[in-house]
Amino acid sequence: MSAEHTRQHRALRGGITGLVVLILWFLPPPAGVGLKAWHLLALFAATIVGIILQPLPMGAVAIIGMTATALTTTLTPAEALTGFANGTVWLVFAAFLFSCGLTQTGLGQRIAYWFIWACGRRTLGLAYALLLSDLVLAPGTPSSAARCGGIIFPIVRSLAAAFHSEPGPTAGRIGRFLMLNSYHGGVIISSMFMTAGATGPLIAELARKTTGAELTWAGWALAALLPGLVSLLVMPLVLYALARPEVTATPEAAALAREQLVRMGRMPRAQWVVLGVFVLAVGLWVTGHLTHIDATVVALLGVGLMLAGGGITWQDVLAEKHGWDALIWFGAVVGMADMLARLGFFRWFSAFVAGHVKGWAWLPTLVVLLAIYLYSHYAFATQTAHVTAMFVPFLTVAVAAGAPPVLTALSLGYISHLNACLTHYGTGMSPIYYGAGYTDLRTWWGFGFLASLLHVAIWLGLGPFYWKALGMY
Repeated sequence: MSAEHTRQHRALRGGITGLVVLILWFLPPPAGVGLKAWHLLALFAATIVGIILQPLPMGAVAIIGMTATALTTTLTPAEALTGFANGTVWLVFAAFLFSCGLTQTGLGQRIAYWFIWACGRRTLGLAYALLLSDLVLAPGTPSSAARCGGIIFPIVRSLAAAFHSEPGPTAGRIGRFLMLNSYHGGVIISSMFMTAGATGPLIAELARKTTGAELTWAGWALAALLPGLVSLLVMPLVLYALARPEVTATPEAAALAREQLVRMGRMPRAQWVVLGVFVLAVGLWVTGHLTHIDATVVALLGVGLMLAGGGITWQDVLAEKHGWDALIWFGAVVGMADMLARLGFFRWFSAFVAGHVKGWAWLPTLVVLLAIYLYSHYAFATQTAHVTAMFVPFLTVAVAAGAPPVLTALSLGYISHLNACLTHYGTGMSPIYYGAGYTDLRTWWGFGFLASLLHVAIWLGLGPFYWKALGMY
């Protein structure tokens, strides 16, 4: 696409975003909604549309939307900036710095190679070794693109090359299977921890603002434990049967991992610092209900210890552009959502929806909503856009039908990550793995749809029984 066409498309998307503001702004608010809340909704909706269409980068759209709330006197400057005083926003930023420590020091690669050396002597064992590596890194890496694309993918690509499996005629030797396995495993793992994806903390904050449901780090992980582990156990077996690799024994992989570990040498001080902080943070997150230390405080403590111990430098912090980007757009979105809640909009919307679903059984309502929410991701290029556009309405409808708020929020939260299985553009790591060229588009989408059916069977089939045993409803 030429630069001129790109500018025209951006102008069109910007025009649509502006039109959303104008239409909603001049419509009369419904009974029970104040004018201030209605005008804020118009600006908030336009910001969400802008994040989806992206006439500008997400951070730029968010800054413009936030500024507009103050410029129109819909909010005071202090109210417009309230999102940046939110602890969850800083938890996301701190988690990006954890990821920086894992990648900058090489600790993430070391962990991955260690698992491959220990478990990777057969192809299926190698697949599980890669998933174990991802699982260990996930709690401190709030970006599947950074974790799977930046750490795991280069290792998978090197392993495929070691077995002379390249895109094209030799893709089926082992490369196609390893790529599909690492991608779909990464999708599952991203759903298992609140801090394994950028949308996890956003979901927790929106749930709290909308329904008062408190999603804790430990609660999220515990509720995901059984369906997540079952998914990780079953997915490689299914892919192994459907995309059966020609190479089934992989002693070269263990040898390659051993060679890389020898080349890395002994763990330097910086890696020990990051490892110690990582273990401490996860331990404090898990025991937060006992220690009563806020999850954000734990994350910031970890960042401070990494800075003091040399695990990361201040220049690393300044260079963490993805973290700063998340801080900007997340803070703006959370701030507007917070003010909508304070102005009573979500309370009115909940009552409005409740009047239309009265008498519906909540469990089938929730299952249907989750299925719609899952497959609607075909229309979204990022999980962030999907969550900001659809999470609150779907949560509100389900709770209005009588579904338990925490169960509903967690279910939608898990689906918000699992839906990335569907397409080659559904999340940040999708273009990385698809772009490697080991799988054609038809196969990718076919496997994605089959993976979605597996997620429905496990998370919506087994999940409710497990959550019932946990006393969640």
